[in-house]
Amino acid sequence: MAQLRLTDFFGRTKAATGAPAKRGGGRRLKAALAGPPVHREAEEDGAPAGLSAHPPPLPGSPRTPSRGGSPAVRGLAGRKRSRREMEGESPVGARPGEPSGKSARKRLEMHRDAEPGLPAAVGRCCPALTLCPLPTQEDLAGLQCRLQRVKALAQLAQLPPVPAAATADLRSRLEQVRQLELRICEKKAGSRATLGAQPSGDTESTAPAAEAGEKPPAYQRFHTLAQDLPPGLTLPYKFKVLAEMFRSVDTIAGMLFNRAETITFAKVKQGVQDMMRKQFEERHMGQIKAVYPTSYRLRQEKNIPTFGNGVKKSDYQLTLEPVLGEEEKVDGRPHLSASRLLERRKEFNRNLVNIVKQHHKAFLAALSPPMVVPEEKLTRWHPRFNVDEVPDVSPAELPQPPQEGRLTTAQEVLSTARGMLTPKMEKALANLALRTAEASAGEPVVSKAPSPASTSSALKGVSQALLERIRAKEAQKLQALMTRDPRQEERLAMLGRLPAMARILRNVFVAEKKQALAMEVACARMAESYDAQMPPGEMEKHLRLFAELLPDWVGIHAIRTDTYIKLDKGKDLGLITERLTKAAKEAEAL
Repeated sequence: MAQLRLTDFFGRTKAATGAPAKRGGGRRLKAALAGPPVHREAEEDGAPAGLSAHPPPLPGSPRTPSRGGSPAVRGLAGRKRSRREMEGESPVGARPGEPSGKSARKRLEMHRDAEPGLPAAVGRCCPALTLCPLPTQEDLAGLQCRLQRVKALAQLAQLPPVPAAATADLRSRLEQVRQLELRICEKKAGSRATLGAQPSGDTESTAPAAEAGEKPPAYQRFHTLAQDLPPGLTLPYKFKVLAEMFRSVDTIAGMLFNRAETITFAKVKQGVQDMMRKQFEERHMGQIKAVYPTSYRLRQEKNIPTFGNGVKKSDYQLTLEPVLGEEEKVDGRPHLSASRLLERRKEFNRNLVNIVKQHHKAFLAALSPPMVVPEEKLTRWHPRFNVDEVPDVSPAELPQPPQEGRLTTAQEVLSTARGMLTPKMEKALANLALRTAEASAGEPVVSKAPSPASTSSALKGVSQALLERIRAKEAQKLQALMTRDPRQEERLAMLGRLPAMARILRNVFVAEKKQALAMEVACARMAESYDAQMPPGEMEKHLRLFAELLPDWVGIHAIRTDTYIKLDKGKDLGLITERLTKAAKEAEAL
């Protein structure tokens, strides 16, 4: 008790004598004793402050709110208060909803009574009776605009409905436009395919077969030219992609088929796209069916487990089944083996080559003079036949899910709705059905064969018979080129290298200063001196060809287990080169 009295006495003495306090502790004490310096309006006889007889005071100057606005608690003025107690006290003049004054920066506060008088007083004493401001000119203009919009929408809603006859007429016209658009697209596709199959004349390049409005990139248009392969029956880029797609489809279908799982197009599509990193659609499946019709049996089936791939079990799905023979069974069940997969892939490639052969045959028939080359003897394409411009394979029609209760043609609509339409509508539908039937019958596509190459201005005055003989001779050479055997082609390449090798061979014998050399030594020296890299075995073939063509210059002798080559260094090298060149020309003319 004595301690409490002493503390209370010390606080009162410190506040009364004005002794210096520690770090603003005296400020809080003085503010607590003096009370908050706010304007209080006396309430007399229970009347509110705004309705008292005393007029409200004039607005004062900005002031700094006191930091110790809450009344001091007795017994706590002399000790240091905790931070939690300081935060619990709301400063004087702080508005509800605003953060308490934790910052050290002092704020200036204006009096809330900006306008003296009754409205402000009423607003203070009763917040629910605040007066709303009058609307401005902009608000009135906005309200008028909104009102006009509402009136316009009301007028549109009152328009008379479109009659049913006009709706049916519009629908029939829309159907006619769609049918015309389909016919135009089909004609464009047919003409594009016809033009792609038609080659140009003898002095012109092949006509481009690119799709209208969409030109394929250069790596597809010049794919064959960029291949470092020996000349042969190469395929265009799009056919190679299709062959790779067939290989991927066969691989995935084989795995699913061998484990007795239903092969759906959705499963095959996802697998092919993962393997090739290319888009695989039903159009590609139709192309595979068109190239190799007996590869798969396609059907539309439903009630197939989908396992949450976004397709309902009751929906129809396109299914695939490989066509196998009776002998390809394991344990009484058909089995798609690896050897059978390889046979199917080869068959698909042969069918692709046959398709290109048909376009090549049409190209040869359109030349001037026309050429006829048996397909079994064809070993390479015509030099002016652009393989990469062969038109794409037209996809075969795939099975479609049955459309129950849907009217697809004008004839079906007419037969179903007969007696329910007006005579004018029945007549329009009958005309549309007649035109659709005529269009489905199809117009015969007239094949426009290219005209023979006309004589250019540079050949004016030259005898036509001479030109005919020259063209016939050129056609004969090209025909021999296209039917040349691959082994004969390899021999011609070796004959072309012999004139340069003859000089190197003579220099080797001169440098060695010997009349005969071992075959291994001669081949090694020749391979080191020749400008192109060539293995010793290939070089030995060239040396034996020297001995076959020029036995009086080069001789090959087998002594016991070794083989030696002998060269006559006294022969004129110029005569040797002429004889080799003549032999190469004779072999090329055959």
